[in-house]
Amino acid sequence: MYIDSHCHLNFPDFADRLPEIYQRMADNQVSHALCISVDLDSFPEVLAIAESRDKLFASVGVHPDYEDCTEPTVEKLVELASNPKVVAIGETGMDYYRTPGPLEWQRQRFRVHIRAARATNKPLIIHTRAASEDTLRIMAEEKASEAGGVMHCFTESLEVAQAAMDMGFYISFSGIVTFKNAKELKEVAEAVPLERMLIETDAPYLAPAPHRGKTNEPGFVKHVAEEIARLKGVPLEEVGEATSRNFRRLFKTG
Repeated sequence: MYIDSHCHLNFPDFADRLPEIYQRMADNQVSHALCISVDLDSFPEVLAIAESRDKLFASVGVHPDYEDCTEPTVEKLVELASNPKVVAIGETGMDYYRTPGPLEWQRQRFRVHIRAARATNKPLIIHTRAASEDTLRIMAEEKASEAGGVMHCFTESLEVAQAAMDMGFYISFSGIVTFKNAKELKEVAEAVPLERMLIETDAPYLAPAPHRGKTNEPGFVKHVAEEIARLKGVPLEEVGEATSRNFRRLFKTG
């Protein structure tokens, strides 16, 4: 069995299609999925999806790319995270690739999420793009290791992965690892121990081969596991079992 540790099922791509999405999850042995919040205004939609099925869960947070939106506070995140279906704080982090500076607001928002994660004892879901140095620095300064979490859709170097793992974080690989031109990322995936790894789709984005160019969905996470198994030279079942076990341990889902 497989678990999709990061997807966005409330996005318009899945409107009126959720029953077929769930069926393809079952067909591909994907047992659970974590539905990720990107802003507070749409959080009720994320939570409603998670509450609709036993094996779906939610996070609460505001994505670093979302500048003009309701700004989170520690108190508000703690309040929303009190729902038992909410198992993580995020998606949060740093992104210097898409958002023009100055970006002190982004750094402060990241700090707010880390503080909320520590207050709730729920793990962080961290996005970092072209900002790994500041991401790791703020994680250290705010004691993110006390909450733990995952570096989602990882595309950074092995050195960044190791620094995050040293703080107790997991590394999650998406469909990008199946792309032919992702040579460096494949090397990172080969080096990261299975016991520190998660797999994800980031659906509806980044569909893995052989579905590249299509709308991604949780049922496709099996292809990420297949590539990890190929890179590591281990049975596919071992990847599925390890990453599912890691998910349950990190997010305390039993």
